Amino acid sequence: MAEHLKHQLDIGKARIVDAPRVDNLASPAAEIDRSFNLPKGLYFGTVAGYLGFLALMSAAFMNPVLIIPMVIFAGFIVAGFGVPAIFTRLKGNDSKAMTWGEFESRGIMTNTGKLAPRDAAVQVLILPALIVLWGMAIVTIAALVS
Repeated sequence: MAEHLKHQLDIGKARIVDAPRVDNLASPAAEIDRSFNLPKGLYFGTVAGYLGFLALMSAAFMNPVLIIPMVIFAGFIVAGFGVPAIFTRLKGNDSKAMTWGEFESRGIMTNTGKLAPRDAAVQVLILPALIVLWGMAIVTIAALVS
């Protein structure tokens, strides 16, 4: 819970100090990594899952009124993955994404520790897979109800 420090400042229990000085800041020449260190196939699988959901919804519920929104949704998905793909090709980005061989042999280091390739692939692809399954459930329910 937050509390006001004015009283503590007045009686001398609290004091204001300067921020600590940091001498070892990263140099501007530090390596910039924009590749996310995952194989391209995982990104293609993710995009395929999201676009597959849109295709499923379009095929099941298509109405001429929905053409423009579906194209806009697809555009957002492509842009959401296309812009970071462009970032990996910018000048000054010396890092490259892992190949499948490197990914299978080394795995990937995450914030919580080393992750096996299978586990990393599951983490990346679980949301698109669940969304496609959700779309299939919606289409099935709509077909059974109508």
